[in-house]
Amino acid sequence: MENYLITIAVCVIGGLMASRVAKKLSLPAVTAYLVAGLLLGPFCLGRLGIVGLGFQTLEQVNVLNVLSQAALGFIAFAIGNEFRLSQLEKMGGQAICVGILQAVVTTILVDVVLLGVHLARPDVLSLPAAITLGAIAAATAPAATLMVVRQYKAEGPMTKLLLLVVAIDDAVGLVLFSASFGIASALELGDTSLGIVIVEAIVEIVLSLGLGALIGFVLNWVERFFHSRSKRLAVSVSFVLLAVGLSMQEFHIGGLHCKFSLLLVCMMTGTVFCNICDFSEELMGRVDRWTAPLNILFFVLSGAELDLNILANPMVLLVGIVYIVSRSAGKYLGAYSSCMLSKCDSNITKNLGITLLPQAGVALGMAQTAVALGDGALVRNVVLFSVLVYELVGPVLTKRALTRAGEIKPEGKTNARTPNKQA
Repeated sequence: MENYLITIAVCVIGGLMASRVAKKLSLPAVTAYLVAGLLLGPFCLGRLGIVGLGFQTLEQVNVLNVLSQAALGFIAFAIGNEFRLSQLEKMGGQAICVGILQAVVTTILVDVVLLGVHLARPDVLSLPAAITLGAIAAATAPAATLMVVRQYKAEGPMTKLLLLVVAIDDAVGLVLFSASFGIASALELGDTSLGIVIVEAIVEIVLSLGLGALIGFVLNWVERFFHSRSKRLAVSVSFVLLAVGLSMQEFHIGGLHCKFSLLLVCMMTGTVFCNICDFSEELMGRVDRWTAPLNILFFVLSGAELDLNILANPMVLLVGIVYIVSRSAGKYLGAYSSCMLSKCDSNITKNLGITLLPQAGVALGMAQTAVALGDGALVRNVVLFSVLVYELVGPVLTKRALTRAGEIKPEGKTNARTPNKQA
């Protein structure tokens, strides 16, 4: 255990030092954390076998998965804070329109392109795998986006819409994946339980939103018993950890396999809490500052668990490149068309799609489920390859898109405690 404590410290310090280099290169800190993770992973410094200096195997990285889950819970809790009624009244309709349409357009476009690959080379990519990858393409990683927004203090209508869209994206992506994976399983195994698969997806969303709402109400009730800032902070942190733990539970009701979505549970907790608690804004700010080291660790671990062995397989690289190009086009065109349809500002219409490219945890979870397919290993490796590319490039593109939209000041050199004002 002491070795893991040393490794955790090295990960956080290594991520922080890498962020100083990234700042000189005008790169987002998130990219630096991911690169630090790659360096500390089993394919670089971990190979040296020095205790505490990196991870020697991917299994060692997975041991700390609970910390990554906790960090993801706090990130989702913070995104839930964006669903204040005042915000929803202004752009709730636009967020729902964009959140749903961009995901659907992405899935359709990737499905069509990968179907072409299947028809040309059925020995490389099966039809079930192509359908499954199309659904996974809809998923967007909220963590990297939120960290870029925080680092550069992005502020404006596009930033507000972006945070709402990435939150909605999780629910939409979950439904699309469940339906597509059910169809893929039916094609491959002759399974006729497509209806059950879709019902389970809907039940997961409903259960997650219900549990999150309940935890949010109870959190607000418990906070009323305390007046000290430190104790209120302790209560908030404890309830987010409780939400993360409960969201990992699974059970059966009749023939249905019931589970929760960690992101949806924690986002709903944050949404309910911020709308019924009159001092939630101050508490959210304190929680964000408290979780800074945990967020750094999350991205360093994400970088460390990227399996570089996949780069040795030319077929994975080929399908991966096609997947990345078609998904990127789908996200951009989907966001562009849905923004036009919902009459968004031209700055938002031109730039929002680029900010939706990052992909990580949710997609990897879907890929893990898809391993049950005959081509499941290929699906997982293609997603791993895309995550490697998107997580390194996505934050940079998100920063540039927000800068072009005028919501990040070009300098970005102000103190962390002061607004980012243009010189």
